[in-house]
Order: sequence, then structure tokens, then C-alpha cells
Amino acid sequence: MLEKAEGTEAAPIKVEFDNFEHGFPEGFGPGWWGALAYWIGIAFASFQLYVAAFNYLPSQVVRGVHVGFLILLTFGLIANFTAKSNAGRALGWMIGGAGFLCGLYQWIFYADLIARDGDPTRLDLMVGTLLAVLIFEGTRRLMGAALPLMCGACLVYWFFGQYLPSPLNHRGYDFDQIVTHLSFGTEGFYGVPIYVSATYIFLFILFGSFLERAGMIQLFTDVSLGLFGRTRGGPAKVAVFASGMMGTISGSGVANVVTVGQFTIPLMIRFGYRRAFAAGVEATASMGGQIMPPVMGAVAFIMAETLGVQYSEIVKAAAIPAMLYFASAFWMVHLEAGKHGLTGMKRSEIPSAWKALVTRWYLVLPLAALIYMLFEGFTPLYAGSMGLALTVALILGTSITAGASATIIRYIFWIGLALVVAALSRDGLKIVPVASVVVGLIVITAFVRGGFAALRGCRDALAESAKSAITVGMACAIVGVIIGMMSQTGVGTIFGGWVIGLGEKSLFLALIMTMLLSILLGTGIPTIPTYIITAALAAPALAKLGVPLIASHMFAFYYGIMADLSPPVALAALAAAPIAKENPDKIGWEAMRIALAGYVIPFIFVYSPALMLQAGDPMAAKLGFYGAVALAALKALVAIGLFGMVAIGFLFTRLSLIERLVALGAAFCLLGEFAFSDTAGFVLAAALVLWQWRQRPSAPVEAA
Repeated sequence: MLEKAEGTEAAPIKVEFDNFEHGFPEGFGPGWWGALAYWIGIAFASFQLYVAAFNYLPSQVVRGVHVGFLILLTFGLIANFTAKSNAGRALGWMIGGAGFLCGLYQWIFYADLIARDGDPTRLDLMVGTLLAVLIFEGTRRLMGAALPLMCGACLVYWFFGQYLPSPLNHRGYDFDQIVTHLSFGTEGFYGVPIYVSATYIFLFILFGSFLERAGMIQLFTDVSLGLFGRTRGGPAKVAVFASGMMGTISGSGVANVVTVGQFTIPLMIRFGYRRAFAAGVEATASMGGQIMPPVMGAVAFIMAETLGVQYSEIVKAAAIPAMLYFASAFWMVHLEAGKHGLTGMKRSEIPSAWKALVTRWYLVLPLAALIYMLFEGFTPLYAGSMGLALTVALILGTSITAGASATIIRYIFWIGLALVVAALSRDGLKIVPVASVVVGLIVITAFVRGGFAALRGCRDALAESAKSAITVGMACAIVGVIIGMMSQTGVGTIFGGWVIGLGEKSLFLALIMTMLLSILLGTGIPTIPTYIITAALAAPALAKLGVPLIASHMFAFYYGIMADLSPPVALAALAAAPIAKENPDKIGWEAMRIALAGYVIPFIFVYSPALMLQAGDPMAAKLGFYGAVALAALKALVAIGLFGMVAIGFLFTRLSLIERLVALGAAFCLLGEFAFSDTAGFVLAAALVLWQWRQRPSAPVEAA
């Protein structure tokens, strides 16, 4: 990538920054401007690696420098790709540089800022105001106007809310109080979201970037093709499985669409799926990456910090609902294939899943190590650092042994490397010995044939991870306005009171209100601010109504994700549209249909907390905890199957309108909590399946 960046200056690349997840084009910009962005990206990633490995700096300093780098690269890269002259690019970098200095201000005057907390100087207020302006403008240019307008409305309320009628008014705050709270405290721009961005999120973005460099995408694709390519409607099942696996390392929905979708969407279209349906499948499966353990999306880390629980607890709670989500998508494409007679791929067109695993099984080791450490109670920062170190060791070690003529030499190298690590870590696995091994591998790689290519790949991964972290980081920064406003004015209690009042009459209505709030707020803005706002407003109220705390927060999280599949904006559909060459609105409606179960799973785990391995399930007293888990999972699976039949209109043969209504009624019975609801649901479902079985055609459906 550096070679591309250092090439001759080219015409500006036309990019529409109307959507936060559409991000930047490939590369870092033309000429030496691109090289500047590339090396600053490496500096940013190196700083984050230092923080993750050693963590000697105060948290406020880390947050400040992190935000400084985000603003610098935001304005610099936008100028690189959109400015028509060198003067325009220079102006962009100067504005970004001012933002970087605002971040450094937290480091340079760290002790002084603590000493005069609550009594800011004129310089403090100038720096704080400039920081706010740059974050708002950078976010607007990067993601469009929706999120800055929402945060701007919160800022206006913060300044002038005292003039509103009761109960919406607050006591009023001076300019210096607001700026200090926003730009120098830990409940504004430098709040929990930016702390998580500066630690966990960046590290896991880097982890995913290195795994992709190591060839993990190809491994997932080959295994998916080998397992499902020949089955009915195989290409769509490949898309669901591959995107689900990619979600374990990327945690980004739209990133999955534009990576895995480049292969799966054309493949589905070639085998007979409608363009809108093919793109909808990829959008639905890719968005599920944010709820798929072990990495999940950035929100999961914020949720763990907000709730004060271990990240492994979030992973455990999310595991069964995530599997149900992907099972639902898998079921939908299976039914669609049966409805239209779509067959699988030929044996000659698909690779062997077993051969792919045997050839590249070692790529799974970093992911397996990460999962093990998370469930053993290690912090995400430690687990991510070790997983990243293992990934780098695999990349470099593979490069070192690539030229070995004998297999025995490779075995000797890997066994020797394992023994060295074991010897250095006999008192416990610590970061310094591991880092020294990585440094040693870098030195050795530099002296073997082809080693510089591997080192350049690692260097490119550092720069690309910094570039990928910009949109997430800027979203985390600007939502600090909402956090700061709510913490100082207490406005969240007003909405919470409304939800509680509604929930005392009907929990179902309170859940509907929270769902609509999440989807409306998520229209055109990232999942992170959607979750933060909804969780702050509604999740505490749901918890007071008896919903387990993790379940209430996960409820808000799910519908923030569903917002990216829901028209009119449907960000995931917008990302899939150019690949499928189809209208984004059509894709969005298809994605909603395919993800129908995703809209009901949160209701299931609220009424049956055992589905999230949480206490408080009403059936636990009768069946025991694990009995309640098994029953909740069974009910959810049957309900998902019924909703799939309703959405697609097919089981063994096409369903009539009456059959669809019966299926819908059975599904709602399984979701209900009235007397004999489960019995009615299971009986209706069994009767419908038996009826469909008897109506099935005598011969296989021929392809259209």
C-alpha cells in the first residue's frame, strides 16, 4: 500500500461521505500526501499497541491522544481524497493537526487540569470549544449530518433547557460548566465509549486485520463452500455461514458486506437467487457479526464497561441468541431455495472443507486462544494482545518456513518456537517475553527470502487498522455529548419514568416502545450511539420492570443492529447495492424479511431469560435452570421455523394464506405467556408441518 501511496499524484477520488460505514476508498491518497497518512496511521496503531501492552500512561492521556489521532486522520484523509489541490489538502491536514494538539493538551497539562478541575482557564475553554467544533465537523464530513444533528440538539437542550416547561426543564448551566464537563471530564468526549475505543475496539480491529492478512477470509470461504456448496440453495448458505464466521473476527456488519459479499452476492445471483434477495441475505448475515461471539461488535465492549461485568459474561449471554439469528437466516435461504427449485453447486466447483482445514488449520489457533482466555476470565485487553501476538507470529513464522525444502525443518522450527515461548513464560504468560519473541521473528524474517513482503503486509495491516478505526472512534467521541448532557441534566429519568409507567400496565408495550426508539434512532447513525442513547434512556427502566440487566441492554443493542437493515436508510443494504446492482430499498425490504426472526428474538429472551443463560426465567422453578434453557431454545427454534414459513411462504410446498396465518398464530403462541400458550403453539406447529408433509409433491421441484 505504501508503494501506491508514494506513486505519482493522481486526480482526486470522488467519494460520497454520506454514510459513516461506507468509509474511505482503497489506499491513503495520492502522492506523498498518501504516504503522510500511511505513516501517521502506523504511528497511531503503534501508540495503541504500546497502550495495550504496557499501559503506563494515565487513562485520560490515552483518551486524549486517541481522539487527537482520530481527528488528525479524519480531516487528513478526507482532504487527501476530496481536495482538488495541494493547498486544499494542506488545509485539511492543518485542521486535523489542530485537533491532534487538542488531544495532546490532555497530556501536556495533565497535572494542571486535575489541579484546577472545575475552574478552567481561558485557554482551557478555547481548547475545549475547538475540540467540540472539530469533533462535530469531522463527524459530519465522515458520516453525514444525522448524528451531529442529533448530538447538536442535545447540546442546544443543555444550553437552553432551563427555559422549557416542567418536567422537561433543568436548572441551567453556564458555558464554562458545559465545556469543562464535555471536553475535560470523563462523561463527555472522553467518556466510556472513547475509553473502549482507545483500548478494546482498536485492538480487536487490529486483530481482525492481521487475521485477514493471514488468510482467514479464504479459510472461512473454502470451509463454507465445502460444507454447504452442494446443498439446496448452497451459495446462499455459504454466504450465511461465511459471514457468521467473519463476524467472529471483524464485528462490523458493513465491513462484512463489502468483503465477503464481493464473492457471495455474485455467486448467489449466478445460481438463481434474485438480486435483491441475494444482497439481503448478505446484509442480514453480515449484520449478525456484531452479535456473534467471541469478538462481537464494539457495543459489546461498551456494554461490559457500562454494566461493570466481565466481557465473558456478555459473550455467554449473547451466544444462544446469536446462533438462533444465524439459524434463522440459514432457514430462510433454505426455504427460498425450495420455493424456487434452486439447486446447489457442482462438486467440481467447490473446494474440500477438510483439505482447507488440514492445510490452514493453524489460522484457527489465535481465535481459539482468544476464546479460551476470554472464558477463563482474562481481560479483553490481555486476551486480544496475546491473540494478536500469536497471529503475527503465525504470519512471520509461515514466511520464515516457506522456503524450507523439507517438512521436518518446518516441524523443528515450530516446535522450537513453542519451546522458547514456554521457557520465557514459565512464570506465567507475560507481554514482555511474548513481545521479545515477536521482535526476534521480525529480525529473522528480514533475512529470509520473501521476508520483506511479509513484513510489508504486517506494516500495511497496522496502517489499515488505524484507517478502519476512524469511523468507530469518531462515533464514540461525539456521543459523549449525549452522555454528558444526560449525566448533568438528568433528563434520562424523565423518559425512564414514561417507560416504567407504560410497563406497569404492559411490559409488552414498554418493549415495543423501546424497539421503535432503537430503530428510529438507528436510522442513519451508527450502532454505537443508537445503543448508548437507548440503553441510557430505556434499559434502566426495563431493568426496574424485572427484565435482567444484560437482557435489557442486549434488547436495545439488537434493535440498533436491526435499524441498519430497515429502510429507508438501511446502511447494510446501501453497502450491498453496488455489488448486487440493485435498488437499496428493495434490498432493505428483503433483508427485513430474511431477518424477521431477528426482530422477535429479543422479545423471546426478555420473556425467557434462560435463553441468555440468565436467572429469573419463570420455567426454572419447574424444570431447573438448564431445563428452562433447553425449553427456551426449543421454543425459539420452532418459532423461528414458523416465522420463516410465514415470510417465505413455503415448507414442503407453497403455503396458502390460511396456512401462513396458522403458522403466524402458532409462532405468537410460542412467544406468549398466557395459559396453555406453549401447548397451543406446539400443537398448531405440528399439525401444520404434518399437513404440509402430506401436500408435498411426489417428485422433487424442478428448477425454474
